[in-house]
Amino acid sequence: MRTLRFLLRKEFLQIRRDRAMLRLLIAMPIMQLLVLSSAATFQIRSASTYVVDDDRSSTSRGLVQRMEASGRFEVERASGSMKLANEALLAREVTAIVHIPADFERDLVRTGTAPIQLIFNAEDGAAAGMLRSYAASIISDYSAELEGELTRTTLDPRVRGDDGPSGDDGVSARSGQIRIQTSGWYNEGLSYTDFMVPGILVLLVTMIATAIGSMNIVREKEIGTLEQLNVTPITRGQFIASKLLPFWAIAMVDLGLGLLVGRLVFDIPIRGSLLLIFGAAAIYLLAALGIGLWISTVAQTQQQAMFLSFALNMVYLLMSGIFTPIQSMPDWAQWLAELSPVKHFIVIMRAVLVKGAGVMDIKIPLLVLTVYGVVVLAVAVKRYSKTTA
Repeated sequence: MRTLRFLLRKEFLQIRRDRAMLRLLIAMPIMQLLVLSSAATFQIRSASTYVVDDDRSSTSRGLVQRMEASGRFEVERASGSMKLANEALLAREVTAIVHIPADFERDLVRTGTAPIQLIFNAEDGAAAGMLRSYAASIISDYSAELEGELTRTTLDPRVRGDDGPSGDDGVSARSGQIRIQTSGWYNEGLSYTDFMVPGILVLLVTMIATAIGSMNIVREKEIGTLEQLNVTPITRGQFIASKLLPFWAIAMVDLGLGLLVGRLVFDIPIRGSLLLIFGAAAIYLLAALGIGLWISTVAQTQQQAMFLSFALNMVYLLMSGIFTPIQSMPDWAQWLAELSPVKHFIVIMRAVLVKGAGVMDIKIPLLVLTVYGVVVLAVAVKRYSKTTA
């Protein structure tokens, strides 16, 4: 125990002397969290729109005004030419085209339905899907408003100039209007930051534990001190613990700072126990450090360790569910995602922070992380002993 204490002191002294690396380990994850949490969003704040209004009625103008007032669509141009609109879309001068045909208002009054054409630049399919969803919601609300006005006009005898409709007709007109009420549990405002910030924070902590931890051990190989340490009386376990524990502690500090920034800057909710989050992080970092240790047994140089870490982090990023829902992946990819500890820790972070989950609510991913951490770290230590003996 005394030997391990001296080794840990030596490692912390080395980290403290490398001021540039220390600043990177503390400041860089916070900067990345601020930038990525603002940039990595599924929301589209404003789409440049070209309006082709062939109807030029009060109803068509009201629809355009409603879309522009939503803040989702910004009318950049308007004309009566679809050719000019298509050219603007092709040149990427606009993102969407709203084409309102002639007799739009007349058809709406006479038949209750009227067509409208929405054209999107679907090079980015996800963005086009979001814009279509926004437009559909706005048009649906506007249509319901117009329907309500038409119904009131039909039922009001002062407007009709007669005694009004019969009782059966009035009931039919009112019962034909269906109102759908929706609510989003745990994230009523559908804020993307509540979803993204915990996931990005997990990825940043993983990079520190995996990449920096593995490169620190490989550095000992490059400068030739690893062989000198191997002939000393210290055990393998003491050496590995002294190399990994400092980065375990730094990753925990970064997690705490990231949660603080997320709360102060992005106002992410913290409905669950912080003690539970840090307890799960302590278990998760065993798996991340074990992977870093495995990389150190494979790589001979820091450059090799860096590329291996980059490759693994890319897999973590794509299979973690942070950008693409796990449920939308093919079956084989969903099974592969289950092997990623990052996915399970992101589930825990979001459940505790956003939903206020307790231990029993996250027992399955927590158990998976525990088994994963023990197995990976044990295998990595065994392999390390064989390759450096």
